[in-house]
Amino acid sequence: MYVKKKIITMLLLCIAVYPRLYAQQVPIRMLDLRWLNQLDLHEEAQAAQLWDILHTTATLQGIVNRDQPSLYIRYVVNERKQNVDDYWWKKYRQKGQWLANRDTLLCSSIVDAVVAFRNSIRGVVVYDPTVASTSNIASSVAGIDDLLAIRYDLSPNSLYTQLVLKGPKLPVRCWLVNPNGTSVFTGQGKVWQTNLASSGSCKIDPYLWFMEHYLKKGKCNTHYAAYYIDQYWLTNPTRTVANHHQLTNHDYFVSKKGFFFDLSPWDDEAATDDPQQTPGLDRSVLQQLLRYAYQQNKGEFCYIGGFPSWAFKYTQHAQGRHPDVATEWEFSRIISAYNAFKDADAIGLGALANASFWQHFPLQKTYPQAWVSRETLKQKGLLNADGTLNIAGKQFLLFYVGDYDSSSWITQTTPYLWDDPNRGSLPLMWCISPVLAERVPMVMHNYRTTATNNDYFAAADNGAGYLLPGMLQEPRPISGLPSGLDAWKAHCLRYYKQWGLSITGFVIDGEAPGLNTAGLDCYAAFSPNGIVPQKVPLTLLHGYMPVLRADYDITDTDPQLAAKTIEERITKRPIPFHWFRAILKSPTWYKEVHEQLQADNPAVTWLDGPTFFELYRIYLEQHPDAANGNINMP
Repeated sequence: MYVKKKIITMLLLCIAVYPRLYAQQVPIRMLDLRWLNQLDLHEEAQAAQLWDILHTTATLQGIVNRDQPSLYIRYVVNERKQNVDDYWWKKYRQKGQWLANRDTLLCSSIVDAVVAFRNSIRGVVVYDPTVASTSNIASSVAGIDDLLAIRYDLSPNSLYTQLVLKGPKLPVRCWLVNPNGTSVFTGQGKVWQTNLASSGSCKIDPYLWFMEHYLKKGKCNTHYAAYYIDQYWLTNPTRTVANHHQLTNHDYFVSKKGFFFDLSPWDDEAATDDPQQTPGLDRSVLQQLLRYAYQQNKGEFCYIGGFPSWAFKYTQHAQGRHPDVATEWEFSRIISAYNAFKDADAIGLGALANASFWQHFPLQKTYPQAWVSRETLKQKGLLNADGTLNIAGKQFLLFYVGDYDSSSWITQTTPYLWDDPNRGSLPLMWCISPVLAERVPMVMHNYRTTATNNDYFAAADNGAGYLLPGMLQEPRPISGLPSGLDAWKAHCLRYYKQWGLSITGFVIDGEAPGLNTAGLDCYAAFSPNGIVPQKVPLTLLHGYMPVLRADYDITDTDPQLAAKTIEERITKRPIPFHWFRAILKSPTWYKEVHEQLQADNPAVTWLDGPTFFELYRIYLEQHPDAANGNINMP
């Protein structure tokens, strides 16, 4: 007995002292959910089956992957019919890679996986299938209290039956529905288990309950939040790509003990999924959530995963008043006013799995990048010996290679965009938000370690996360809070330093104020080599930082048409520096656009990011009118 005790003590000591070594010895369990992609989502029962399995799986992953990578799933398929989870698994299973020597065990089902991790789970939170918002409240509670989220369903094959009524008979630690299946959130009287008057909305009362029992008591990690569609998705699961339920995205935020919500940003109409509520009620509750986060975070930024589910809610697509982009910007305007940004998992490529697993990927301390010197520009013949410009007749072009402000988008597109065989054939400035390293560090590492000499990296909109920076400036009428610029500077500096960034390739201003002097000073502190906002003069030198106003988005898929659009735009601009934005275009497309431009107008010169911005800075230094913002479009 003494020897056995001693061995156990030594083992526990090793786990405590060498947690990473211990984690390397624990087998990874894998759950194959690819079969869910074959379900007919026009069938109500099959859609519900998919929802239930993925929701419970995501909450299980968030719990068991919180401290070490333990459970991996195979599910997400991109628009090219490639299994994204298999792609990343195989890449890092190769010899010498992070997962090369890890043993794996296959779980035959979600029930099998739950049984395997039974000791890590305290029980379940059961939610109401007739009150859609309770599904997101269940994800919040699941992460905070180490519970599995399970939808109430008495049918013989439901997960509620398999896991609660039968099988492991997991204890219900939190009911968001009565045990007999009737609703506890009725939109009448008082909010369940509180002294609060009901909001009059079955959708909103669960949020008030959550704020009373969790947010006010400081139980939630308000540095993390998730904006994903609730079980309203089940009303029309085929409206867009099947995996836009985004349940697989929940696991990371469950692991962080963050909070989940799905609320309209508009104050001039009732939420389209709750038309009987008082107009603006959704927005009011959204602002309450954000204010709690701001207060508990002491002004530090809240990381929000997700994006308005515009195909389902809150836009003209759902019989609302507002267009899609306007809804995107209004949501961005609100969260920015409370020191929050989003990692924009937008529709189409919005599904992401296994972020709770990959968050443990070991990154390098830094990923430096070199800047071009003026001596090098002289050697290239772009500067004269005396440092003056030698660019007569040339038109310089730079593309914002985007949009990579979303963990889901970059993870899904890597197999066919980054891996394009023509990558490296000409300079490309890949604009990637460095905050994506939180959920998909393995993607960020892969980009840097496989980049060619022609691949350069700048930050995507609008730095280390997508917000509207004008809403950080005082006055802040939505929130009434003090300036958030110092907090944004501190937040971005950390990421820019780690990833060797000095350019912010695009600054979306949307319906927010443009950058004022304080806002420009803020960006100059972490993005000294250039920014490209929307609401600034055409040209500007702010201290040492070159500022160029954003120009056109090139949307043509045909390279010849794209080249024609670029040529037409260049002829209308009074300066020889031209910025264009393209979204999810391949290196092959850029190569063909470049070839067409060369054939049509050899004066158009395609530059890398550092050369473009350093030349532009010199141009501003040598042209005072341009530096002072006094050049306008004709």
